[in-house]
Amino acid sequence: MPLAVVPTPIGNLEDITLRALRYLREADLVACEDTRRTGRLLAHFEIKKDLLPYHEHNEERLATELAERARTERIALVSDAGTPLVSDPGYRLVSACIEAGVKVEVLPGPSALVTALAVSGLPSDTFTFLGFLPRKGRERTELLARIFEERSTFVIYESPHRIAKTLTELPAEAPVAVCRELTKLHEEVYRGTAAQAAGQFSGPVKGEIVLVVRGGTTATKTTLEDAVERARGYVAGGESPSRAAARAARETGFKKGEVYDRVARG
Repeated sequence: MPLAVVPTPIGNLEDITLRALRYLREADLVACEDTRRTGRLLAHFEIKKDLLPYHEHNEERLATELAERARTERIALVSDAGTPLVSDPGYRLVSACIEAGVKVEVLPGPSALVTALAVSGLPSDTFTFLGFLPRKGRERTELLARIFEERSTFVIYESPHRIAKTLTELPAEAPVAVCRELTKLHEEVYRGTAAQAAGQFSGPVKGEIVLVVRGGTTATKTTLEDAVERARGYVAGGESPSRAAARAARETGFKKGEVYDRVARG
């Protein structure tokens, strides 16, 4: 039997898929973060199943046991909301199933990460998901430094109590989208600079927040020669000149043809 990784709505219950409902109805056991929350979801769709608490505090202990049970039972893994494993438990169970030779099926479905990225209006061809930032310390400092330096779009999960602080630590002119209560009744998407957003959210804030930031806006301006050298490095690593030029162009903002012509000439 395969382990089924089943996404659930991040707010609007209409977002659950027909396939997800079928897998939940056919499951012998549903492993979930919070049995009460998942129980309410299943009850809404008139599904009654055995529920097993599976969360960050017990997943290391239960992963091997559940992987063995998945050989003969239909086990569905859900999180409180969205797609399991994305800043939610599940990695250890999926890894244990793969190691044990148990098939894993991951259903497509709701994800706050993808929803926020799509609605942000920021470039999505290259993005980096940082999950929840550490509250303090060197690791937080290093992750924030990446946003200053890397030309990528960053997606961050943030607490409503810390969103103002995080915004003030970003480059002031960095384009951001603060996505609050996605798919819910009071959904809000605020777009502007980090400095503008910090002012907008300086007071009390409620709800679940996904912060999308365009990084690299304060980095030293890249020259065409920098882009060509980057492409040559990718070629040295085994990529074709065309693919290397396209990658370097995407990362630096130059046209692929400009970079490719220089790379092709050697």
